[in-house]
Amino acid sequence: MPIEQGWLEGARHVISPNQDARPEGEVSLLVLHSISLPPGQFSGDAIERLFTNRLDAEAHPYFAAIRGLRVSAHLLIRRDGGCVQFVPFTARAWHAGRSWWRDGRRWRRALNDFSVGIELEGDEVTPYTEAQYRSLACATRSLRAQYPAITAERITSHARVAPLRKSDPGPAFDWAYFRQSVGKVTR
Repeated sequence: MPIEQGWLEGARHVISPNQDARPEGEVSLLVLHSISLPPGQFSGDAIERLFTNRLDAEAHPYFAAIRGLRVSAHLLIRRDGGCVQFVPFTARAWHAGRSWWRDGRRWRRALNDFSVGIELEGDEVTPYTEAQYRSLACATRSLRAQYPAITAERITSHARVAPLRKSDPGPAFDWAYFRQSVGKVTR
């Protein structure tokens, strides 16, 4: 799947207002996440509503707890492998939160400035689907072709960049299988 002007060909576009310009234009890190709304439930439009600030806080008790949250990801990969892109890769999505990355000899913060965030529809205990792994591998290969600074060592999890507050995509994510699909990547 080629990337044209920051958009992954074949992905459905749902524009999130939760984005802004990358300060330096650098794209050199890929962060994998998981999300399900409500927690543990798949399908529906709640994730898209969250990323577009249209989630009805009254529709579920959990939604009231995240009322006013302003977040996004570049790409969401659904359980059926379908891709929804909310933010062009050339812009900064609001996905990593308080996090840090060891970049050579220095620690970097503000990871949204230089990373791409991909959300997998799922949770940390339910196995991800074959269709998701196929779509993720394809998207990752496209990103690495477009942004060569995203090396195998620069593909990581939300858990690794925010270890005290996040654990996604969790133990249900099969890193070995993902590595086989894309080439050697780290967690």
